Amino acid sequence: MIRLLIVDDDAMVRAGLSMILGGVADIEIVAEAGDGSEVPPLVAEHRPDLVLMDIRMPGVDGLTATEALRRTSSPPEVVVLTTFHADAQVLRALRAGAAGFLLKDIAPGDLVQAIRKVAAGEPILSPAVTRQLITHVSDGGAGERTERARKLLARLSEREREVALAVGQGRSNAEIARELYMSVPTVKAHVSRILTKLDLNNRVQVALLVYDAGT
Repeated sequence: MIRLLIVDDDAMVRAGLSMILGGVADIEIVAEAGDGSEVPPLVAEHRPDLVLMDIRMPGVDGLTATEALRRTSSPPEVVVLTTFHADAQVLRALRAGAAGFLLKDIAPGDLVQAIRKVAAGEPILSPAVTRQLITHVSDGGAGERTERARKLLARLSEREREVALAVGQGRSNAEIARELYMSVPTVKAHVSRILTKLDLNNRVQVALLVYDAGT
């Protein structure tokens, strides 16, 4: 059972999401919130596996709430909800560790599948889409990010760096395995070590780091 917290300031949006997801056998909506300030106590009380987080809210916005959640121990996965493909706040949320983003006009079946994928540990935003987002949005601080990214990548072994670069190019585990002549389990092990060494949350953050490093 996937425990879900829905966060959106629009009551109609929350109602629509609840209607779509409430009847899905393996999804349980444990709570709803209309503002980011409500998220920490609700997460502490209900321990959701995943948070569907609206970006724009009049009080505490979804970006601030996401950043706060990702700083806690054992945080739930966060998927941000937006009406825009290219949005500076979406990019910042991905940098903070969100597992991806969904457009609010997503088809019900695709929404359910996206939630299942994230709950299974698979980000729902490919590195290729991440790069497309980056090309349309500039959020400043590029010089500092480049220096930091290069220092982080320097911590990796040569093989781990090869895997990280492949992740940044949008390669799947199977594709990386074929290109680097290793098994898929070995690729997964390398990705896990990369995330641990660099203190990252998911493959999207690896792709962003590779992009920032200019490699």
